[in-house]
Amino acid sequence: MNRRIPYVPNELRVIDTLTGFFGPGQPLRNTPVTPRENISALYFDKHPYWLPLPGESSMILPGIYNDQLGRGGPAGIRDVFGIEWEWVQSAGGSIVRPGVPFLQNANEWKDKIKIPDIDAWDWAAEAAKTKCDCRVSTVVTLVNGFWFERLVSFMDFAPAAMALIDDDQKDAVKELFAEMTNLACRLVDKFCEYWPSLDGFNIHDDWAAQRAPFFSQAVGYELFVPYMKALNDHIHSKGRYATLHSCGRGETRVQCFIDSGFDGWDPQAMNDTHKLFDTVGDKICLSVVPEPYDPLSANEKEQRRRGREFAERFSIPGKPAQLGYYGGAALTPAFTEEAYIQSRKIFSK
Repeated sequence: MNRRIPYVPNELRVIDTLTGFFGPGQPLRNTPVTPRENISALYFDKHPYWLPLPGESSMILPGIYNDQLGRGGPAGIRDVFGIEWEWVQSAGGSIVRPGVPFLQNANEWKDKIKIPDIDAWDWAAEAAKTKCDCRVSTVVTLVNGFWFERLVSFMDFAPAAMALIDDDQKDAVKELFAEMTNLACRLVDKFCEYWPSLDGFNIHDDWAAQRAPFFSQAVGYELFVPYMKALNDHIHSKGRYATLHSCGRGETRVQCFIDSGFDGWDPQAMNDTHKLFDTVGDKICLSVVPEPYDPLSANEKEQRRRGREFAERFSIPGKPAQLGYYGGAALTPAFTEEAYIQSRKIFSK
């Protein structure tokens, strides 16, 4: 791919408005390639045309998944396993209905959990309703995932965490994770068949709270990495990229994510994304969060300086980052525009 295309100011001209996962408003500019092509260059060549900005990739969450294996919406759902999900308005999301957990012990799973027959689902009808915008890179986001989050939905948090270190339950947990991974691979096949323009898969599995991970690295390697890698290898065999959505301060588990074969991770702001970039940015594409500042007290010149310096710090061919959307208020139009301009100049050399 030819990246030796010099930057020209006309690239900033807005030619359309994109409709993303969180609604319309993201401008589509007159860039030398589409945002979709730029994301492809990021993940597959590690040399994008510019530092990817929030909104230049999009997610789909088809109801065929979300209403059966996801969390539903404000109306609440009963998923295919019989788990009740209730909407929590203050959190803007759903949780498992409080009460007696579906599984009292991981060893019960073979008697109580029936793996759904996804071939019986009406994939064609769902594909007709949910479309991909081929100007941006589109991933399907698989909320709840297939491992720890899924185990928590079956057992509640504390019993699920205990099952990971209980020698009497570990083998059952591994067997369950193997079945869930097989299900995930079959889902990947269906999504690739019915959404051929899909570029990647965003897998959810929260591993940490605000201060620290839920379990040790040794547990991560024993109980999670083999199954994550099996899924990611399958995704890669389909020519798609795999990214991880894992909330909390999970920076000390990043090597697990790398060895699992994830192409990218979007750490929340409590992680030191700058240090992560320095140490492992050549092994996994990170969404880096800018240093916080008050955009109300910083004039446009100051915002542009910050955007330019961010691009100079994190626009490295072979070790590229993305501008992390967890930056929030720091991501002003002036900041992101300047980050685009400077990163375009760097990557075109």
